[in-house]
Amino acid sequence: MKIGIGNDHRGFKLKKELVIFLKDNGYNVVDYGSDNEESTDYPVYAFKVGEAVANHDVDLGILVCGTGIGMSIACNKVKGVRCGKVTTIEEARLTKEHNHANVIALSENTEKAFDIVETFITAKNLEDEKYLRRVEMISNYER
Repeated sequence: MKIGIGNDHRGFKLKKELVIFLKDNGYNVVDYGSDNEESTDYPVYAFKVGEAVANHDVDLGILVCGTGIGMSIACNKVKGVRCGKVTTIEEARLTKEHNHANVIALSENTEKAFDIVETFITAKNLEDEKYLRRVEMISNYER
């Protein structure tokens, strides 16, 4: 599985740790930056990861910024992306199962980040009619 990962300056440290974790667990990782802690604009990296997911260059995306909120908002502007800002293992599982999220956004201070990421990656989209209907509603609304 190929995972795209991106960050702003505040997410740089956690992103570096996640890249090592992912590679150590056998995932192919594409790092879309930022490559340092110099102040940068988070939408740049959210759009890069979102476009990579939407274009099927990567299977899933992970974003890290100060809160995860800005990255999530920006990434969700990319057609075909469903990015959930998650803070817990349960949210990581549910955003994938129920919402068929293909990207998650984390804050730089996320506790249990490795467990959250692993849960998101390994969770499966549920195919119950109600989840499919809701995801289709979102996809049909995209402009």
